[in-house]
Amino acid sequence: GHASLCYPSALLGVEYVHEAMEHPVIGPFLDALQQNEIIPTVGPVPNVSLPEYWTLVEKRFANPTIMDTIPRICFGGASNQPKFIVPAVVDLLEAGRNVDGFALVSAMWCRYCQGKTEAGEDIAPNDPQWDRLQATALKASKDPVAWLNELTDVYGDVSKHPEFVASFSKALNMVQTQGVEAAMGEYTENTRKQAGSSAISTALEAATSAAAIEEAKA
Repeated sequence: GHASLCYPSALLGVEYVHEAMEHPVIGPFLDALQQNEIIPTVGPVPNVSLPEYWTLVEKRFANPTIMDTIPRICFGGASNQPKFIVPAVVDLLEAGRNVDGFALVSAMWCRYCQGKTEAGEDIAPNDPQWDRLQATALKASKDPVAWLNELTDVYGDVSKHPEFVASFSKALNMVQTQGVEAAMGEYTENTRKQAGSSAISTALEAATSAAAIEEAKA
């Protein structure tokens, strides 16, 4: 969760995690990402409902007494992405699932490493590899694939996967041209539409099955 909300928060000038959770775009984006791309990669946990567990984590993130800062959780992206983001992307790709949300998270990290907030304020170096990351991010501002090609130590084989490359490139272009709020908002809305379509399909299947049973009885 932290690795997904920290970079858009920094780019928008949000200072604390609880403020990010209150943000009208960041909070819903994180929830959509959890439901659509994070929870599906977690295996069954005995006696634990993962959606209910996420609700508890969400409340902790939103707790203003913790005062967890955005710069703290932004630190060390080059080490954190391979631990928390890339393994989930690998699982999703192997399962044939959508990775647009995680691609957007990576795109926002890249945009963060360019060193300016959306308001034009400087972002202080915040990674042991900052010089390398910033140089690569600035190159990616014109050629998004450069970010993946030059950070194979972060992304591994994911950096060459056609679906992730396409999703990342689209996300970075949108972040740079329309901003992180527009990019997150589009993902959240698309996720809601997909969930609605899935629910309708399930209901139709159930109704069709029930009708078939009744017809068989007749």
